[in-house]
Amino acid sequence: MIDAFVFDFDGLIVDTEWCEYISISEQFERYGQCYAVEHFQQFVGTAWPTGWTRELIDAVGEPIDEVLLNAERRRRRDELLHAAGVLPGVVELLDVAHAQGMALAVASSSTRDWVEPHLERLGLRDRFAAVLTRDDVDRAKPAPDLFSAAARALDVSVGRTIAFEDSFNGCTAAKAAGMVCVVAPNRITMIQDFTHADLVVSSLAHIELETLRLLVAAAR
Repeated sequence: MIDAFVFDFDGLIVDTEWCEYISISEQFERYGQCYAVEHFQQFVGTAWPTGWTRELIDAVGEPIDEVLLNAERRRRRDELLHAAGVLPGVVELLDVAHAQGMALAVASSSTRDWVEPHLERLGLRDRFAAVLTRDDVDRAKPAPDLFSAAARALDVSVGRTIAFEDSFNGCTAAKAAGMVCVVAPNRITMIQDFTHADLVVSSLAHIELETLRLLVAAAR
């Protein structure tokens, strides 16, 4: 009944978005400024009008070396990422897919040089038959291109494929591609609207295989 699982990366396999937020907010704190999580949340999955460095410079009211600022922020973000590890339930779902003979792919709107090294570092790259990133398609999410490309790469039916996502744009893309979509919001995306998802869970650890089978059967 289920041919494949397709996973988003950022915020679903690793909580990268929280690490991004913390690393930025700490730069604001260095200059006596506050950077609210609610402000960051509105830019997840969409274009950032000015960028956080410009916002900080405007708030401080004096010039700041943006190169050094970005370098320190990236160093702190990477430190947090390396300590974060894989989110709960991910490895268990990969094990279920392997035991059931399902194909596995990643479909991410991030670049390949971001996704692949992290999968390698976490020991997960070999678990996926295909890794699709925004480098592989003309349009990133919320367009369906990444999920459609993943289904083609795996040679599976979109109607028998389950996408796992954490964001509104990701869920929109998966549904537009014709997949069942299960959403596990993170601390950043939890405020988004997921009424178009087939299932919303607090964690990927809270999913039973039979529930997924029923979702695919109902969608067909």
